[in-house]
Amino acid sequence: MKQTSCYLLIACLLLTVFGAKASGQPPGLATGWKAGVARTVITPKPGLWMAGFAARTRPSDGTLHDLWAKALVLEDESGKQAVLVTTDLLGFPKKLSDRIREQLRGKYNLSKAQIILNGSHTHSGPVLQDALTDIYPFESDQVAKIAQYSATLETQIVELVGNALKNREAVTLHAQNGVTRFQVNRRNNSAAVLHRLPELQGPNEYAVPVIKVLNSKGDLKAVAFGYACHPTVLDGYQWSGDYAGFAQLELEKAHPGVTALFFQGAGADQNALPRHSVPLAQQYGRELAAAVERVLAEPMRNLSARLTTAYSEVDLDFAKSPTETDLRNVMKSDVPYQKRYAERMLAQLKRGEPFPKSYAYPVQVWQLGDQPLISLGGEVVIEYAIKLKQIFGPDAFVAAYSNDVMGYIPSTTVLREGGYEGDSSQMVYGLPSVWASTIEATILSEVIKVARQAGLPTP
Repeated sequence: MKQTSCYLLIACLLLTVFGAKASGQPPGLATGWKAGVARTVITPKPGLWMAGFAARTRPSDGTLHDLWAKALVLEDESGKQAVLVTTDLLGFPKKLSDRIREQLRGKYNLSKAQIILNGSHTHSGPVLQDALTDIYPFESDQVAKIAQYSATLETQIVELVGNALKNREAVTLHAQNGVTRFQVNRRNNSAAVLHRLPELQGPNEYAVPVIKVLNSKGDLKAVAFGYACHPTVLDGYQWSGDYAGFAQLELEKAHPGVTALFFQGAGADQNALPRHSVPLAQQYGRELAAAVERVLAEPMRNLSARLTTAYSEVDLDFAKSPTETDLRNVMKSDVPYQKRYAERMLAQLKRGEPFPKSYAYPVQVWQLGDQPLISLGGEVVIEYAIKLKQIFGPDAFVAAYSNDVMGYIPSTTVLREGGYEGDSSQMVYGLPSVWASTIEATILSEVIKVARQAGLPTP
């Protein structure tokens, strides 16, 4: 009997080992995940206005490379699902984001906690409806074109997620942070004299978060990766995903059939410098792709098939509302969009419509196995990524520009120092005021609360 039991044990061990080899999966790796991917071209026709630079004077006139929306659906061993949607867009305005997420709830029973809509923040993508309305001096025909494009985009994103859900298959998930260093803190380093600076000043956070998805044969199916840096290398009139677009193209060229998805980090005060040429955008794209390739080639952490998601919207207070005198002073500005902003706000004041006192700000946390992914709305400065990693550990992934891009999100330091990110940028986004001094404490406290709901260890 003992001999028979021994033979049975050996047989079971052999079946386990050779079964793992047959599936392309080494023994001991996490099992139970399913994943589906899908992609769709979202490049507008030339002639639509481009988002991101107020200095542009006319619509687009061509395409450098296509813009994409891509979806990665994840499902854990219990059937819990989440979807990451990445796009070559400046960012999703609230109204569009809410409509998309409401449709995804109705069609696929996905809650807001289970959906991340991330924009790469390329400044070579299209203007969307209900976003940055004071910046661009377009005519009524452009308003109609932008509305039509936005409606089409909404349909495309919903269909994209549906296609990714249909394509689910057994996979393993792996995660690790890489590094590359072309981001430059634009508040503390002058681009004009960059070549003469003996050293660059921070703060910075150079992490390249990578999620690797392998199919049951052990082949690469998808890779999601991020970086915290403004895609503002290009400022011309051709559609492109900027350096992030080139990075995805590099990875997909190196791995035919693989879907590469880029998500933007907390890079609101970070630029790729120097800039303003296609070769530079290509260079930064290759550098980022090389950082991802290195991570893919090295051992990565295996993620157990356990998914938790949590989401909330916390009220961020504005500082005091502008008075008529304040707005008339802005009217004296030489900057055209600031004048348009002041005119619109004055008209609202005269109609007796009160300015909002706060804004409902989206905070989201996923846990993929033991991998935290923290997702925030708006243009978040790098100090948030640094502080969140101090709280949740250096392996945490931080994404910004997610679900709603309503304005810049300064830290306490940046808010106190002022400048574009802390002071005048609220006019770009049409906000009634700068943020209250409580903004950083409010956001960090809310992240901790939401992280607890997602099961993360918290202070």
